[in-house]
Amino acid sequence: MHILEAVILLMTLVVFSNVVDHFVPSVPVSLIQVVLGLGAALIMNVTIPLETDWFLLLFIAPLLFNDGRRFPKKELWKLRGPILANAIVLVFLTTILGGLLFHLLIPTMPFSVSFALAAILSPTDPVAVQSISKRAKLPEGILHIVSGESLINDASGLIAFKYAIAATVTGVFSIKTAAIDFVYISIMGFISGLIVMGLILLMENWLYRQGINDVIFSTVLQVTTPFVVYLVTEEFLHASGVIAVVTAGIIFHFYGTAPDRSQPELKLVSEKTWDIIIYTLNGIVFLILGIELPLATTNVIQNNRINTFSALGISFVAWFILLAIRVIWIYGYQAFTSIRSQKIESLKTKEMPTFKAALLAGLSGVRGAVTMAGVLSIPMAVENGLPFPSRSLALFVAAGVIIISLVVATVMLPLISEDKAPLLTRANSTDGPDELDADGLDDEDEEDDEETKYISEDEARVYIMKLAVQRIEEERRPNNQKEAFDLILDYQFLIRRLELKLQDKKEMDSIISDELALRRVALRGERAAVQKLYDDQKISKQAYLIATAKLQRLENRMIHSIGHKIKLGHGTARNFVKLRNRISLWLIRHNTDEDISDELALIQREQAKAAISALSDYFARDDIDNQRFDSQSVYHLIVHYRNQIELAKVHSKKQTKNQAMNYQSLRIKALAAEREGVQVLLEQGNIDWSMAAHLRQYINYSETVLIMDYQNQ
Repeated sequence: MHILEAVILLMTLVVFSNVVDHFVPSVPVSLIQVVLGLGAALIMNVTIPLETDWFLLLFIAPLLFNDGRRFPKKELWKLRGPILANAIVLVFLTTILGGLLFHLLIPTMPFSVSFALAAILSPTDPVAVQSISKRAKLPEGILHIVSGESLINDASGLIAFKYAIAATVTGVFSIKTAAIDFVYISIMGFISGLIVMGLILLMENWLYRQGINDVIFSTVLQVTTPFVVYLVTEEFLHASGVIAVVTAGIIFHFYGTAPDRSQPELKLVSEKTWDIIIYTLNGIVFLILGIELPLATTNVIQNNRINTFSALGISFVAWFILLAIRVIWIYGYQAFTSIRSQKIESLKTKEMPTFKAALLAGLSGVRGAVTMAGVLSIPMAVENGLPFPSRSLALFVAAGVIIISLVVATVMLPLISEDKAPLLTRANSTDGPDELDADGLDDEDEEDDEETKYISEDEARVYIMKLAVQRIEEERRPNNQKEAFDLILDYQFLIRRLELKLQDKKEMDSIISDELALRRVALRGERAAVQKLYDDQKISKQAYLIATAKLQRLENRMIHSIGHKIKLGHGTARNFVKLRNRISLWLIRHNTDEDISDELALIQREQAKAAISALSDYFARDDIDNQRFDSQSVYHLIVHYRNQIELAKVHSKKQTKNQAMNYQSLRIKALAAEREGVQVLLEQGNIDWSMAAHLRQYINYSETVLIMDYQNQ
């Protein structure tokens, strides 16, 4: 397949996989992407030619740089000891012990290939680790391992993997040479990442002082940074580009957002750009995994020494070996730290580790994009031109372990832990580890939060939007009536939709039935008003026919809605009413007959007045229980018809600019009311800091869009 066609196909499948994930949230999107890739390979005969160098550069460099720049500063510094110890020691323990066991399990696989396979299977998906550890409520000591190692173990695992692959390709292995090379490529990789990132930051600061502070320029420079760091380190220094990009990401995290040059717009644009890049790259990696599965399976089937079922069995055993090493290590580490803590602080009682906690932490070792990117980079041939030994089997086992770890974590964790939330991986979460813990609460605070009963996000949104409507009513004046009712109507539709979501089905059906009844009452009043205008000869027959046809269409739609139980508070009704308003305004403004234009405006105004009058008479009847009607439904209808009255007053395009200014002014005041509402909910203890930040972010986005609309006018 041509490279351009392949890119378009992969991008399309990434988007489609996330649509499927929306409807099947219990299945990690990574698994969905693997299945889609497999389907593309089997049905469309899609193949992706892979080259080791560009594959590592394209996928590994940006992924690890992003992990480094998003790792929380406080946790990174506080846990520097456990992070380095566990990310390096556990990885090399897994590489050596796992490699020996893999060779015993597969005698035909050379030692170097076994070590390479164990090394590339040692890194864990950082987002999966973070989400699992938060769900399982792991003890602090274990949390040190599963959260800290997820950043650095990518680098150490890839170094071990790369050296094992080099030993296989060249056929030369020396412990002394390996040790010296390892020290060189590690230290030089660290120094290279430090220096190159420092130079880039110095250059960017100098450009900023020269007045070159363009947001797009700064974002593009930031995105190209990991590729520059990786290429300089690998091509010129022959050191570890992996360690270099991780180091560069951490340095950027500490010094890349200096107060003298930071811009809110740059932060927003760069973060969203990185979200798009990571979202796309991770999806493509798992799609390529699915595409490569038939190739690996075919090669395994054609191998006379081992069949497919044996390869599947080997994959399960390999996964179990990795799980056992991880669980034993974590259990031992937690036991050691508990005993040490008891000796240091003898007055405090420390809980000893439990096997359940260690098992949860072990299951959190989900393999992800880095593992797949690395194993797919195994060369096709060794130095003498012969095929790379056991390449297809190594690829098959690695892919199998990734899938098994995802499936087992998805199935087992809800059974073992108390939290039933779906599993997150890099592929379906664009938030970094720091953003997963954005509230910054410690363990004690989280325990207190569990006892506090917070309202839901939908309830919070309803509250703040009602405050916004109240503020708009306070600001409504004769010169901004139309814009005020337009904005109130927008809020009312959103409030109505959220309230219907919060109601149970029985209550919701009752509210919808009552609302339809009120709409029929109002519609009869509209029809009577049109007929009276025609009988009194205040409108022509042409205007009368236009008005009655429009009412008939509305009545037909209501009948259709009743038959299919359409929820009128949802987007469909909102779009319909807005379309009706636009059609009415267009008929008034663009009709060539000036008399018809005036007549249509008169009809619309009298219709709305008659509808409000009909509703008032209906509520005044003795046989009607006004208490049974939902107050929001009644208010919604009244605002709609008052909006129609104001809409009919619009006769010329000259008023358009003033109307836009009035609307924007009211919208800004409404957003201010929403912000005040968020603060009230927070101070009263109805929401936590994380929810408050989320609500404020949504308000900020709304304000940004409002400003952009104003600038584009």
